[in-house]
Amino acid sequence: MATYAKERVFYISIGFWLILGVECFGGSNHVLTIKPGGSVTIPCHYDEKNPPQKKYWYSDKDLSNIYTNTTEENLSVIDHPDQSLFTLTMRNLQSKHTGRYYCLVETDGQSSATFDLYIQVQSAPDVSVKSSSVSGHEGDNVSVQCFYTSGYQNKLKQWCRYKDQGCYTEKRTDTSQNSSVQISDDGRSSFTVLMTGLRLSDSGWYFCSAGEAMNPVHLTVIEAEPVNRATDNPRDSDKDLLTVWLPVSAALLLLLILVGVFTWRRKQRPKQDKHQNRERNDSGTIDAIYCEPEEPAIYSTINDERSSDPNKDITYSFIGDSPGSKADPNKDTTYCFIGDAPGSKAKPPAGGAIYSTVAPH
Repeated sequence: MATYAKERVFYISIGFWLILGVECFGGSNHVLTIKPGGSVTIPCHYDEKNPPQKKYWYSDKDLSNIYTNTTEENLSVIDHPDQSLFTLTMRNLQSKHTGRYYCLVETDGQSSATFDLYIQVQSAPDVSVKSSSVSGHEGDNVSVQCFYTSGYQNKLKQWCRYKDQGCYTEKRTDTSQNSSVQISDDGRSSFTVLMTGLRLSDSGWYFCSAGEAMNPVHLTVIEAEPVNRATDNPRDSDKDLLTVWLPVSAALLLLLILVGVFTWRRKQRPKQDKHQNRERNDSGTIDAIYCEPEEPAIYSTINDERSSDPNKDITYSFIGDSPGSKADPNKDTTYCFIGDAPGSKAKPPAGGAIYSTVAPH
């Protein structure tokens, strides 16, 4: 079984190829150092065009195979066919877990290793990361800080992708290198990887390395939210506002004009009616209608029915021509006289008789 494992190492050592713009991570001497009690997740990629029938995690230490979709207390192997990979998660690592491990796939009865690494459990990891999982929005930037011990200060620092083993280095200045990845080393204990202009295709597993020591990092790129067209171009936004508010403003203005005209007409109408009435009253074409009494005089007694005093003055009302008046022969006029009856001993009022013309208005 040990010989079988060595054949897998051979396959992986010759399986790396050069990627345009990046360097290839040479060799299969990946070393992962973990603190006692720590945990780690390792991705195992396979050919998406020819998916294997079996995928499993092989331990060279105890010669055990752990197939996908297996979950134990401190170990789980989960297949992710939509990403063409399966992941191994080891928890609560102890010194007894130190050893070499392989990602194995089986296609048409033939087995091959897609990745191998040596796991070392020690108190001070040679290479570690601030966070093993980072995320950023499409088009934005993301940074990853990788730490290393003093023994790796002069080692080559790289940022590599698991899927194709393509790596970016801090010393390479070739213009063919993707300018969206920049590595800066402080020369003492850490280096920082800056990825700018993130794309959805950048999502996946990476590892930062110093020499042969490495540590995995998972990057998730979140799809950018659609940009509102109105906020994209202020001029277009102003045009849209004008398109909406101009008709509304015109309608409101027309409504205000109509209300003003209606109110003005209501205020002018009483004046017109009053003027028309005055014209009718002043017009000489309308003859007054007079009523001439049939009798020369009509008397009306106005008295308090409850009074029985014969000496109490009695007031009479006389309707007829005013005594001594020169009535217009062409127009009959009826007068109303209020006073004592003729022949009575009552004295007329100090101002004399009171006459009132009775005629239609």
